[in-house]
Amino acid sequence: MDISLLLEYGWVLLVLIVLEGILAADNALVLAIMVKNLPENQRKKALFYGLAGAFVFRFASLFVISFLIDVWQVQAIGALYLLFIAGNHIIRKVWLKKDETPDDKAKKKQVSSAGFWGTVLKVEIADIAFAVDSILAAVALAVTLPDTNFPTIGGLDGAKFTVILLGGLIGVIIMRFAATFFVKLLKKRPGLEIAAFIIVGWVGIKLAVYTLSHPALGVLPEEFAESTPWKVTFYVVLILVALGGWFLSSKREVKEEDLP
Repeated sequence: MDISLLLEYGWVLLVLIVLEGILAADNALVLAIMVKNLPENQRKKALFYGLAGAFVFRFASLFVISFLIDVWQVQAIGALYLLFIAGNHIIRKVWLKKDETPDDKAKKKQVSSAGFWGTVLKVEIADIAFAVDSILAAVALAVTLPDTNFPTIGGLDGAKFTVILLGGLIGVIIMRFAATFFVKLLKKRPGLEIAAFIIVGWVGIKLAVYTLSHPALGVLPEEFAESTPWKVTFYVVLILVALGGWFLSSKREVKEEDLP
């Protein structure tokens, strides 16, 4: 893999790490609330078992997606889903002013207290729900990367599969170990959360462009989705959105009791 290809793959992985961190921060709080009914010595075990099972799901679902990624109907559904979750979050938070707290989200997923394995199951189911949007976003970001000489895994180039898998693994690690940092960052710069969901929507548009370039549709030229002008446009807009989320959000002081 030459240096330019390595840099392109590394850049996509960096974008995935930041996006996973922002999206996973709130999810980590939800999971922490879900296990708080357990004795203290069982909470870490419940999170570990639940997240380990969820990571197996991420790998298995990615393997299945790798076989289906060239089906334009699957691409279209993924693009519409990413646009929906981005639009739904932004409309609820900006226009409807409905901002659910982690406690509210946890109550939706955990109606009553459960034993150890019941809580593990709920943590796993919750993380699977959280994983869907991050997996689709990772696939949409990586699918237009140049092919390599890596062996194919499933139906996907091995290097692309590895980048997407690393993004999912990093998302799980962030939810387990680095949530406090990202929660603190979001509390200081609340505009980053809106920016993250705008980016999710923009990634949905990227996947839509890839779909419209599919040979079976031919709405856009087949080579357009992988062309340099489109890639440059995509990443310039992505960076501008991220910078806007950082600089246009009011900086707040964060108290220790506000952190998990």
